[in-house]
Amino acid sequence: MSDPASLLVVPLLMIAAALASRATARWVAVPVVVFELVLGVVAGPDALGWVDRTPFLAQLSQFGVLLLFFVAGSEIDAASLRGRTGRRAWLGWAISICVGVGVGFVAEPGFGALIIGICLASTALGTLLPILRDAGDLGTPFGSAVGAVGTVGEFGPIIAISVFLGTRSPGMSTVVLVVFAVIALAAILHAQRRPHHRLHRIVESTLHTSGQFAVRCVLGVLAVLVFLALQLGVDMLLGAFTAGIVWRLLMRDADESTRRSVEAKVDALAFGFLVPVFFVYTGVKFDLRALLDAPLAFTVIPMIAVALLLIRGVPSMLAAPDGASRRERAAVGLMGATALPIIVVATDIGVEHHAITSTEAAVFVGAGVLSVLVFPIVATAVRNR
Repeated sequence: MSDPASLLVVPLLMIAAALASRATARWVAVPVVVFELVLGVVAGPDALGWVDRTPFLAQLSQFGVLLLFFVAGSEIDAASLRGRTGRRAWLGWAISICVGVGVGFVAEPGFGALIIGICLASTALGTLLPILRDAGDLGTPFGSAVGAVGTVGEFGPIIAISVFLGTRSPGMSTVVLVVFAVIALAAILHAQRRPHHRLHRIVESTLHTSGQFAVRCVLGVLAVLVFLALQLGVDMLLGAFTAGIVWRLLMRDADESTRRSVEAKVDALAFGFLVPVFFVYTGVKFDLRALLDAPLAFTVIPMIAVALLLIRGVPSMLAAPDGASRRERAAVGLMGATALPIIVVATDIGVEHHAITSTEAAVFVGAGVLSVLVFPIVATAVRNR
């Protein structure tokens, strides 16, 4: 389908996803991202063919995932990553990556083992964030635990990809990563230690004008840090997440009503426009034809989903809040096993380097989609009971 037709269909799919999520809420709380993914697959070139994989939609999708990680960085509680929850989240991820790579060597010795290990040790922070926001769990002990697990499960694999799957040698990649970390830390400390009253005055004076300085400043901070990450050869999602942290610190002393107003505007841009494009386009890109050409591969998808639950979900339970019930621990584990974006990135690299086949990549992405469809819903049901 041509670009103009795709540009018509995608917004309609976004509206349909929001209405479907609202309509099913009286029976079961299905996250809106589930409908966005499913509708993307159904409307994609391997099914109805209403939406094609176009360069323009791909660019919009990239902007969407960058804003998603920006919002994640602006809402993650840094204290939860330094305390007991953070230590246990990192311990859980270390267990996951070791077991995942071990399983990978059994299934696909060599470079493919790293691909499989990274996939099985990932958590979809960007996917979980809208779910936590809609459920009102952000800021609660449960939300902090899931946020820590998601942050570690997203950026541990990104660091592994930057070091081991990049074009540079692991040693040089580590040096570049350290350089970016130093620059990012300097930006964070600058934002934290200096007052920014002048910035706040400009933001307040343009909140209800066509200037909209706050939104433009958000996009500027995001663009600078993403550009820096790309220039250094670091994954751009690290730059987007760092930009969110910096912006939160820049606005921390602003008037509460001003902060809420700015957050609402950024949310409207992110979750009303670009983030849904990312999830719909992720469904559009799903290689359904590779699975249809190998029907037995469909039976492997649930097995990979179970492997995610065991290898990533069970260790994630270590980060559950102190004194949490069994149900809440199980819910943290289910949320931790929810994975997709890193799987898409890692399998793309694996296919490009001929470490895995396109069918194997489709199986892992299918398992990631299945985890997004099932695990958060089951986690919510377990907690509610």
